[in-house]
Amino acid sequence: MTNSEDGSISTEVRGHLFLIGLNRPKKYNGFTPTMARQLLDAMIRLDEDKDLRVGVVFGHGDHFTAGLDLPKWTEGMEDENDSYEGAEQIDVVGLGRACRKPIVTAVKGITFTFGIEFAIAGDIVIAAEDCRFSQLEPKRAIHATGGATIRFVQRCGWGNAMYHLLTADEFDAQEAYRIGLVQEVVPTGKELDRAIEIAEQISACAPMAVQATKASSRRYMVEGFNAAVAALTPVQAELIASEDAKEGVQSFLERRAAKFKGS
Repeated sequence: MTNSEDGSISTEVRGHLFLIGLNRPKKYNGFTPTMARQLLDAMIRLDEDKDLRVGVVFGHGDHFTAGLDLPKWTEGMEDENDSYEGAEQIDVVGLGRACRKPIVTAVKGITFTFGIEFAIAGDIVIAAEDCRFSQLEPKRAIHATGGATIRFVQRCGWGNAMYHLLTADEFDAQEAYRIGLVQEVVPTGKELDRAIEIAEQISACAPMAVQATKASSRRYMVEGFNAAVAALTPVQAELIASEDAKEGVQSFLERRAAKFKGS
């Protein structure tokens, strides 16, 4: 934990899981530039460390995040040259280069603006029953720039996306589940445990195959159908030649759980 007014990002290695926490609870985890720099470091570590297979993102305290602490970000938003395009490093909201590892996010309480965008930049979202969502940028005379205008449509369909993006309303966990923004709703206080449980299930699978699966689906979303299809056979050939593929077959023959090494 930290006493810093600008907050911090907590990290914890738990087996093959990497827990990443938004840590500014007295300010509803309002996201600051300091937290952004630390979050980038954490995401790069998750992406590059071969021992880490799945990321789990959560918020300290009673809320996920109220979104950007806007006064601390206004100056940066005014820079027209600030762009995600062509970014060589990891982009925490996945508009540039996304993290290769799967990310399961546990949200609770207030989950506004950047909180939604960061959550749906990952792969699976688990929501507490008390979750409150809002993509309220139009009420502040701006529009979402962290991916909500894109991913809302991808995940929820045009009508649902426009309903919530254009009205800038507040909606609950059940509505988020209905439109496909989140994948499960659980009792408040159980969201992180459930996210970890799902992450452990993913972690038990072959890491290279998991990452290839995410990459294939993302390739389809970013590059289109033909590019995704063209990559299927060559990627599968690489996977079949791996030691983990041999272990997968052997574990099947021996009727035991596979022990994958990521090679």
